[in-house]
Amino acid sequence: MTGSLRSPVGEPKAARVRRPAVVLLVCSLALGALALLAAPVGAAAEPLTAITVSTDTSKKPTVKFDKPFAVKKTANSVVVAGTGETLPEGATITFDYVLVDGRTGKEIQTSYGVSPASLVLDSAKTTKQLVTSLTGQNVGTRVLLAIAPKDGLAKKLKTSKVKKDDTLLFIIDVKSKRSPLARATGDAVTPAAGLPTVALADDGKPTIAVPSGVTAPTSLVVQPLIKGTGPVVEKGQTLSVHYTGVIWATGKQFDSSWDRGSPLDVVIGAGNVIAGWDEGLVGQTVGSQVLLVVPPDKGYGSAGQSSAGISGTDTLVFVVDILDAY
Repeated sequence: MTGSLRSPVGEPKAARVRRPAVVLLVCSLALGALALLAAPVGAAAEPLTAITVSTDTSKKPTVKFDKPFAVKKTANSVVVAGTGETLPEGATITFDYVLVDGRTGKEIQTSYGVSPASLVLDSAKTTKQLVTSLTGQNVGTRVLLAIAPKDGLAKKLKTSKVKKDDTLLFIIDVKSKRSPLARATGDAVTPAAGLPTVALADDGKPTIAVPSGVTAPTSLVVQPLIKGTGPVVEKGQTLSVHYTGVIWATGKQFDSSWDRGSPLDVVIGAGNVIAGWDEGLVGQTVGSQVLLVVPPDKGYGSAGQSSAGISGTDTLVFVVDILDAY
C-alpha cells in the first residue's frame, strides 16, 4: 500500500497507488492476519477502558494510554456511535484510520492527510472477524481495536519499529458507504482507426489486441470506449477502477485487476500514479471505460519496469473501467 508506484511486481505503477500504509494493512487483513472480535461491552472490551481516544470524528483521533499497553486477546469497542447508514455485509466502505504501537505509543501508519481507504465487508475477501466487527455499525462510527500479538499483524508489518510481540491499537473512522459499479456501463463510443481493439468477457474483463504492423503513437492517446453517465472525475479524488494493461510491442498482458478479483483504489491527478493515468482519467465520467495508449515518457520512462517485463522504450496500453470516484 505504500510506495510511489515505481515497482510493479505484477502491478503496474498505476496500480501501486499511494494509499499510505492502507495497502499493507488491508492486504494483511485479507490474508487473515487479524482475528478481530466483535466484542460487546463487557469482559472482552474491558482492557480498552485504559485507553482514551478523542471523540471528535471530524479530526484525526488522538490516543492516550500508559505505556506499554498489551492485551492477550484482541478486543474492540465503539468510541463514537455513528448515525449514518447501517453497514450490511457486502457493503463497500471508506474509512480513515490510525495505527499505534501499544508498546511505544508511536503512530505506525495513518490514512489521514492522504486519502481514505476502502474495504468490502465480505468474508470471502476479508478476514471474517473484521467483517463481523464492522457489519451492522453505522457510517460515522469510530472504533478502537486492540490487536493481540497472537493475531499476527505486528509480524506482518515487517518493520524494525514494531516487535512481533507488540499489541497494536487500530482506530478506524467509517466515512461512507459506497456503491461502486461492477463494470463500465453507458453508451458505446466508436474509437478512432488504428488503435488497439478490445473484446469484453461476460464478466467485463477486456482482452486487448494491438494492431499488427502499426507503429505505436508517440503521444498519449485517451479514447473513451464507453461513456458513463456518472459524475466527472476530479483531480485529487480516489477512483475505484478495474483495469488491464498490455505492452504494445508484444501484446503481452503484464497486469489486470480483473485477475485478482477486486477493483483497485487510486488517488488520481496527484502524481501518485503514472502521468498517463493522471492526465487520461481526470475529466472522464464514472461508468466510463477508457483506452489509454501510454508512451514511455507518460509511463515508466527510460528506466522501464523490468520486474513487469516493461523496457524503457515500451508503449503501454490500458483499458480502465471507472467504477466509483470519491
